[in-house]
Amino acid sequence: MREYQLISDYRKVEALRKSFYDLAKQTYGLDFKEWYDRGFWNDSYICYSFVDGEHIIANASINKMALTSNGKEYAAIQIGTVMTHPDYRNQGLAAKLMNHIIEKYEKEYDFFYLFANKTALDFYPKFGFQKVLESGYSLAVSDLKKQVAPKSALRKLDVDNQADFELMKEFAAERIPVSSTLGVKDNKDLLMFYFILVFRDTIYYDPNEDVILLFEQEDHVLHVFDIVSKKKINIEKVVSHMISEKTELIHFHFVPDSDNENIQSTLVTETDETLFVRPLFAVKGKSIKFPLTSQA
Repeated sequence: MREYQLISDYRKVEALRKSFYDLAKQTYGLDFKEWYDRGFWNDSYICYSFVDGEHIIANASINKMALTSNGKEYAAIQIGTVMTHPDYRNQGLAAKLMNHIIEKYEKEYDFFYLFANKTALDFYPKFGFQKVLESGYSLAVSDLKKQVAPKSALRKLDVDNQADFELMKEFAAERIPVSSTLGVKDNKDLLMFYFILVFRDTIYYDPNEDVILLFEQEDHVLHVFDIVSKKKINIEKVVSHMISEKTELIHFHFVPDSDNENIQSTLVTETDETLFVRPLFAVKGKSIKFPLTSQA
């Protein structure tokens, strides 16, 4: 079997970077170019790849993460963008990349984690990863405590508007973790990835609460993807500014900090992305849910 060269941290090499872009677009439909061009691909995101000439043929990337949970901080490695070009599959390249990353980082970090699609559920246990069921958090609008604060005139933000973009950068740099149960700190560049590539059409600024909101209404369900704030907030007051007349249920894509006993926590057994952790990491006292915008 042919041997290929393993390379890493080549983001400043244009030909290799462009080849990575192409493979990522082909595999995941994501174009990393704007994220890099705007200066947010930094040393916290490192690609480990096999190369054939100047072509990236297989990749596994790491994100260095600082996680907070119930007052404690953990250093973690999140593995993502695992992909192999169709012409080079079934040669064990992804497995070699996984072993390389684990060997390189396991003594420095508290744990590894990743999110796998349905085609890879049998792959990651081979490397000591364990499947962890996450929970979904929801609140019926009828159970939302009445707020005396006036409705906020939300302003939609435009990634291509310089003033709006500067506001996003400011909040990304100064945000506090969205959840005290399980949150992420010092995560500016990954959050900017979500602003630029994933949620660019669903970003709003709430001037009354001074927060940036990522949310979308789907039929009667309001999906709250993230609340980006520089200070502690009253989550119910903030959420009350997002609901519309047809909103019946609020679904949080993180663990909401609230004393409202009506917030329901339910284990999610059917999902497109399954959490795997090595070694097993558990949040005491509550069901686990990694904030959506911390997923690489």
